[in-house]
Amino acid sequence: MNKKDIAHFRRQFKVDNELLKIKEIFNVYIMKESSEIYHHQSQYFEMLDQDQQELFMNNFKKMLGGQLDEKLFNLKFKRDAENSSQLILHQGLLSDDVDGWKEYMLQIVEKILQNKEYEMDIVITFIRGEYNKPMKRQSEGSEESELDSVYTHPFILSSINKTEDPKKELLFDYVEKEFKYNIVVDPVINLHAPVGGFLFPCFIDNAANVNHILYSAGKANEPDHGFIDEVLNGEETMTAMDDKIVFEEIVKNVTGNQLNTSTLSNVYEEINRVIEENEEEESPKLDYKDVEQVLKVSGVKDIDTEKVETAFQQVIDDDKYEIKASSIMPKYKSKSIKIDTKVAKIAISPQDLSYVRQINYSGKRYLMIQVEEDTMIDGFTMIAEAFGEDNDQ
Repeated sequence: MNKKDIAHFRRQFKVDNELLKIKEIFNVYIMKESSEIYHHQSQYFEMLDQDQQELFMNNFKKMLGGQLDEKLFNLKFKRDAENSSQLILHQGLLSDDVDGWKEYMLQIVEKILQNKEYEMDIVITFIRGEYNKPMKRQSEGSEESELDSVYTHPFILSSINKTEDPKKELLFDYVEKEFKYNIVVDPVINLHAPVGGFLFPCFIDNAANVNHILYSAGKANEPDHGFIDEVLNGEETMTAMDDKIVFEEIVKNVTGNQLNTSTLSNVYEEINRVIEENEEEESPKLDYKDVEQVLKVSGVKDIDTEKVETAFQQVIDDDKYEIKASSIMPKYKSKSIKIDTKVAKIAISPQDLSYVRQINYSGKRYLMIQVEEDTMIDGFTMIAEAFGEDNDQ
């Protein structure tokens, strides 16, 4: 799924939406001490009151929030996995009766319990439904309903949520006119911050792809690799942060860790050009030949294919590895690059990095920023002076 597909699907999670029909909801409560199922309950989603429906809708939207390769990951199922989750989920999706669907979801729960012991009670929620995506946008005034021509996608979505102890509060009783201590022993299920989840199958080019599953991590750049491997049986994945680190180490290896701001600015400009020229792709990828080309165009000297290929092998141990361009690239037009020094912290956009220089003068290092207007500090206009000149004003 690309980010547009995910965003469109995520927007459908609202009550009384004709494009999204949730059939059943299945909640499973897990005790932390025993890592066993304490209770499970299945209901038709429409039987929940509206407030409960909205709570769960917001929970599912939270689970589907975040950036691809940071919090959301398109995973390909491993082939020939034992007790395959792909098969279990597919059977659950096709099951004609509720009891059958529940049994398949309990098999997934069992795999979750075998993989990890949680530090708190958790609730695992499953829903089964249909997502209808209009084939074309209807013109204003058209009598044709957007539901007349739709792609219909059956799906299973799961979110994992932790429980919290209830807050201790002091209440005032209007009737008895007295203060009372509020004693609540029931745990609170935190639906506002899911700690994981998944969507099966993925929707690619308006069609379901049962060979892929969308995994959601609890925190950005912190996927649960055990969950991915043992529970979902997904192939190993790299985060955007991992990709960025790999690229940085390869460039350091090739350049001897010597790169000035002008060259780095050129690197970002070239990668941004690649992204823009391939904007129809979700994320163009760079192999060692592409990285070689980027560095050559950016002005890095003494670059050849063998040197870059060797760097790939040394850093990632895979000369066929491809780096997602979007993972390398800071947001090009926003102040996404942070420069930290002992005396100042500066934020600058990649497109403006060429205005920054680190220079040596009289045995000292200076950070120089080219500006096109007067510099204001605390309301005062700074006086222009020759570099290195003492100014007592």
